[in-house]
Amino acid sequence: MRLFIVSTLLLLSFSSGLALQIQCYQCEEMTHDCSTPEFIVNCTVNVQDMCQKEVLVMGDGIHYRKLCASSGACLIASSGYQQFCTGKLNSVCITCCNTPLCNGLRQKKRPQPSAAVTLNTSHLNVFSLYILLLPSTLC
Repeated sequence: MRLFIVSTLLLLSFSSGLALQIQCYQCEEMTHDCSTPEFIVNCTVNVQDMCQKEVLVMGDGIHYRKLCASSGACLIASSGYQQFCTGKLNSVCITCCNTPLCNGLRQKKRPQPSAAVTLNTSHLNVFSLYILLLPSTLC
């Protein structure tokens, strides 16, 4: 009976899309890319579901602004500034992403993993919990 209850709870957590908190880098008008641990913040659950990155090319160099954002606000801002994202002086580029710390430094592209082994961290955590609880439910 316990196995049934635990299995049901795990299934519900997978299908209900439990609210997860995303982490992003956050800084204001930095002249260096602030992708270091001291700039990591926890975004507001159920409100801020994306990370935003703004890159401004100014006369004195490149300025960075990074923050947590709601998907609606971020996507509107990024589409509104699309025409100003030239990479030249006074250029403004705004990008949005929805994975933890995705507004940090660009990663080198890696080959895509096989679909058979792709698990995101939330599923992996729930799966690990399931494995830990399984022996106790069989007793």
